[in-house]
Amino acid sequence: MRDIFVCRHGNMLENWIEACPHAMVSASIATVPVNEPVIFWVHANANDQAWLEKTMSDIAKKFQASKWVILANTPNQAEAMNVISKGAAGYCHAYSPAKVLMELKTVVSHGGIWLGRDLLQTLITASRELVHNPAEEVRQALELLTPREKEVATQAASGLSNKEIARLLKITERTVKAHISSSLERLGLKDRLQLALVLNNKAQSNHMAHAVKAPKKVKPEKKAALSEQAHVAGASSRKKLELAA
Repeated sequence: MRDIFVCRHGNMLENWIEACPHAMVSASIATVPVNEPVIFWVHANANDQAWLEKTMSDIAKKFQASKWVILANTPNQAEAMNVISKGAAGYCHAYSPAKVLMELKTVVSHGGIWLGRDLLQTLITASRELVHNPAEEVRQALELLTPREKEVATQAASGLSNKEIARLLKITERTVKAHISSSLERLGLKDRLQLALVLNNKAQSNHMAHAVKAPKKVKPEKKAALSEQAHVAGASSRKKLELAA
């Protein structure tokens, strides 16, 4: 997907250029000449809240097939919850390293949502209050994973970071990341939030994480069902944030 940065000053920051060397930049969404799905990177300044709100509204109305990410000069949880509830696919610091922005783009391009750890934990908590999957559905999902993937996925679904999971399970962060990626692929999910929604059953998750059965082969229809389950739960969580905003 093409990248278009939208910012009032009309200039690209160095980290943006490094992450998206072929991107274009525009001072206004009204001047964007595009007719295919793109990723809009909207630069948010605390003093331009009205501009940000209008820009988000315009993107949602005019570019429904596109994704949009908010790059905040001074990130805060309240703003993050607001933009995510209105349809943003991601929220991060405007000066994040290029490597982080590239990872963000990969997640968003595949239909996932990019969140900071604090906001992710907030949404996971909100989803636990909203959606409680039957223990049998959680068990079936975990049976599709290897024993180690179950351990890592369960901890990730609880909101722990890769570093925390690595320390807890005495493995490397790289190994944690590999297990999470593999788990998402096996279950047909797009990001950690969807993983949390699918494994949302407090009574069973910790117990099932230590099961030792070999993983079952994942049927396409099962992947589709899990993905739809996460999509519906995610929509409910977004609605809750919208009502709370």
